[in-house]
Amino acid sequence: MKKYSLITCVLSVACIGLILISCQTTQSGAASAPPPNSGQVLIYRVANFGTDLSLVVSVDGKDVGSFTEGRNYSGYLPAGQHTLTALVDPNRTGVRPGRKTLNVKAGQTYVYTAAWSGGNLVLVRGH
Repeated sequence: MKKYSLITCVLSVACIGLILISCQTTQSGAASAPPPNSGQVLIYRVANFGTDLSLVVSVDGKDVGSFTEGRNYSGYLPAGQHTLTALVDPNRTGVRPGRKTLNVKAGQTYVYTAAWSGGNLVLVRGH
């Protein structure tokens, strides 16, 4: 009887593990289509941004994320004019935020890099 209970327990755990793995694969592997009439915006951190600093990105005055070393912003914005803002956190020296006004066109990709320029944070347009 003990042997039967052990086998049932092991098989149950294995089945649960397979179910969880397949759910995780389905969710992360599913590619979502971009929203209609939108453009993609990518904002990268320059290599010397700072290991103990976060890049805080806002679109039209709303924070969309805080990005530490090795992480970047990627999002879709509806066509039209938008204001991108990049802040440094913590801001110990009173660095002004970098700002760009962007006129998004559907189907286009806009790439920026948050970089330092004379002690100020700027958004530099890439390719």
